[in-house]
Amino acid sequence: MKPLLDVTTRMPMPALFGMVHVKALPGTPFNTDSMEKISATAVAEASMLQSAGFDGIILENMHDRPYLKGAVGPEIVAAMTRVACDVKRSVGTHFPVGIQILAGANIEALAVAHISGCEFIRAEGCVFGHVADEGWIEACAGELLRERARLGAGRIRIWTDIQKKHSAHAVTADLTLEDWVHGADFFGIDGVIITGSATGKAAAKDDLKRARTAGRIPIMIGSGITAENAADYARADGWIIGSSLKYDGFWENPLDPDRLKAMVAARKEVVRK
Repeated sequence: MKPLLDVTTRMPMPALFGMVHVKALPGTPFNTDSMEKISATAVAEASMLQSAGFDGIILENMHDRPYLKGAVGPEIVAAMTRVACDVKRSVGTHFPVGIQILAGANIEALAVAHISGCEFIRAEGCVFGHVADEGWIEACAGELLRERARLGAGRIRIWTDIQKKHSAHAVTADLTLEDWVHGADFFGIDGVIITGSATGKAAAKDDLKRARTAGRIPIMIGSGITAENAADYARADGWIIGSSLKYDGFWENPLDPDRLKAMVAARKEVVRK
C-alpha cells in the first residue's frame, strides 16, 4: 500500500486531520474580514488543532459559498497562498498541511500547496464525473497529475473524494464503490476519501470495508466522524474531521476545545485496540 504521506514522524493510524475552514476570502459574497484577520484566524485554529494532538490539517475555503465550478480567480489563489504560508510557518515543517479549494479547483489547490510547502491536496472529481451543487464536475486526473509533473511537485499527495457528498451520482449508478476505488488506484491517485451524503453526515460503515478490498491506496473517512462513533471507522488510514470539532457540531462555529480533547481521546482508544 502507498504511504499516507511523506513525513519524518510516523503518524498513528488512523491519522487525525482537522479541517480549518478559512473565513470568506476577498471578492466572495460573505467576506467581511481583512486578509490579516482571515490569516490570523486560520493560524490560531491550526495551532489549536496541533496543540490538541491532531496529526495534520486541511485548509479549505468553505466560507466562499456559493462556489465557483472547477476554477477560481487569481485573488483566491493569492489569498489561499498567503494563508497557507502563514499557517505552515506557524505549525512547522513536520506538521502536514493540505489544501482544498472549492469547488473542484484542484489545479489551483496544487499550485498553492506547491508554493507554500504543503504536503497534500484534497481534490474533487479526479475519477468519474458527477453532478454537484455547482453543476457537472468533470473528471480531472489526467490534467491534474500532468500539472503535478510539470511543476516538479511529485512530493505532494493527491487525495480525492469518491461518490462525493453534496452530489448526485445517477449518471454513474452502474458503478460500484469498488469501481471508484479501483479507478483512483489505476490512475495513480494517492488516497481516496469516503463521505456521507452531506457535511457532517456519517459515511456508511460498510463502505469502508468494501473500499479496503478494492485497491492498494489509503482510505480516509471525510465526514461525520464524532468521538462517539469513531470506533466504527478504526480500519481507516485517516479521519478528516470538521463539523464535530465545532461548538454545537456546526461547521460555521469556532473550534470547541472540549470536542478536540474528546476526539483525540477517541483516536487514542482506537489505536490501543
